[in-house]
Amino acid sequence: MLKYKVVHPSWIFTFFILFAGCVQKEPAAELYQIFSEARQFQLKENPLFSTYAGLHTSNAHMPSVALEDITRRDKFWQAILSRLEAINYEALSKEDKINYRVFRRIISDRVTRVKYKDYLMPLNADSGFHTGLSRLYLAMPFKTVKDFEDYISRLNAFPRYFLEHITLMKEGIKTGITVPKVVLEGYEVTIATHIVDTPELSAFYQPFNQIPPSISGADQERLKKLGRKAIISGVVKAYRSFLDFFVNEYRPNARTTLGASELPNGKAYYENKVRKFTTLDLTPEEVHQIGLKEVTRIRSEMEAVISEVGFEGSFADFLEFLRSDPQFYAETPEELLKEASFITKRMDAKLPSLFKTLPRLTYGVAPVPDDLAPKYTGGRYAGPAEGSNEPGYYWVNTYKLDVRPLYNLEALSFHEAVPGHHLQNSIAAELENVPDFRRDVYLSAFGEGWGLYSEWLGKEAGFYTDPYSNFGRLTYEMWRACRLVVDTGIHAMGWERQQVIDYLASNTALALHECTTETDRYISWPGQALSYKIGELKIKELRRYAEKELGRDFDVREFHDAVLWNGAVPLDVLEELIKDWVGSQKN
Repeated sequence: MLKYKVVHPSWIFTFFILFAGCVQKEPAAELYQIFSEARQFQLKENPLFSTYAGLHTSNAHMPSVALEDITRRDKFWQAILSRLEAINYEALSKEDKINYRVFRRIISDRVTRVKYKDYLMPLNADSGFHTGLSRLYLAMPFKTVKDFEDYISRLNAFPRYFLEHITLMKEGIKTGITVPKVVLEGYEVTIATHIVDTPELSAFYQPFNQIPPSISGADQERLKKLGRKAIISGVVKAYRSFLDFFVNEYRPNARTTLGASELPNGKAYYENKVRKFTTLDLTPEEVHQIGLKEVTRIRSEMEAVISEVGFEGSFADFLEFLRSDPQFYAETPEELLKEASFITKRMDAKLPSLFKTLPRLTYGVAPVPDDLAPKYTGGRYAGPAEGSNEPGYYWVNTYKLDVRPLYNLEALSFHEAVPGHHLQNSIAAELENVPDFRRDVYLSAFGEGWGLYSEWLGKEAGFYTDPYSNFGRLTYEMWRACRLVVDTGIHAMGWERQQVIDYLASNTALALHECTTETDRYISWPGQALSYKIGELKIKELRRYAEKELGRDFDVREFHDAVLWNGAVPLDVLEELIKDWVGSQKN
């Protein structure tokens, strides 16, 4: 009689686990598992991200930015990075190699920000953690009682959220990691605008003015009462405490130095920012030299326009003429907005000749919100939350009309609206068969490079027929070339603030107010200003390559589709994609 040894079930289970642990997942399967885990973690940890992603299960909450939570998240992202590095990259498909490289850059940047303690400086010269919150409701649904209750709970969480940021900024003061004091003059308006005595006058009250009739009258009154209370005891309390801290503690103790190189470990910090915002392995000195070369080239084109209009006087005299002559400025905000709308509508008609595939999302033209306008740039694009019924918006700054020249408006409009950021972001949102992060990632070198390229594309589309408008285009291009010089000058070469303002004022037709606000932006946001020109130069380089290789078979519409319909990618990845596209066109 055969005797069978009985194996205890627990041993079978243990063997199975050990065996499974020895079997590695296929590289692609592991990669997509990482993508999924990272997405779920981000949605859980950041309720604001979840809201803007079109998911509304966390609408009652605000994120935690307590130091222990920042540290805990950083450990998670470091573990994700280690798992990525363990994947056999060469075994991935061509598409997944792109996914891998984009995702790895995102996570690497996230880990590096914590390494250099960027979280201790949660604001820059024109915005901060507190500035977009009054428009958060646009990303939220307001159809049911629960939708309103979620919003009220979120407003009640503001004091805790603001206190956590204040705690971080206090640590920044202790460690010398603060925004430079010089750029913070007047910044308090972005805080004070939300301190009101009457809750109905608060921007945060807007949803309560539009409660749908499907909600009963009794519930409407209850929700409005709770909303008013949340605005006073939640929102106003939070902004008032932040204003008190900012005016009495933060600004007086902010650092008096300018450059990022003056921060602890500042040289390495800025070198990292250069790589982050260009997505290329460039040094500050290399970027500086590229900028000087571009400034010289563009200056000669600007001089040619001055000769064309028959102006008698120096380059500086011409700039002063542009800055001071009333013919170049709108008289009312409505006039400026109408002109911007007319320009973008004319460009809409040109898009089919420049692109084969266009996105579905429309856009509007609107003024920069009042709480942002005084310290804001001339214009910016604001995209909608995923799944919302909002369009994108091209924001035009109507504050101080005497510093908003009309000769810049074509270039500004093409950059921010179409064929610039609205088109680029809307196309990315419609990408199919890609991981979620590919639809919402923003890489400055790609996005801002495309924006600057779009300004130049306007000339090819038949705009800038007026020489002053063409000079405006050139002054915008010169402005971005100057950024390469002054950003590296500030953060790696010891340039002073007035030196930067003077350099911008003597080389561009930007209003002096804008030269100042831009300078403060570069001081407080190291490296970001490098994205524009470096990205544009790469896109133009790749277009020249495609034109040369394809000759008469080159189709600019297909080239633009090849650039945009992969979403935002690092510039080295873009180069590979375009060269692959050229090869496929040849075949």
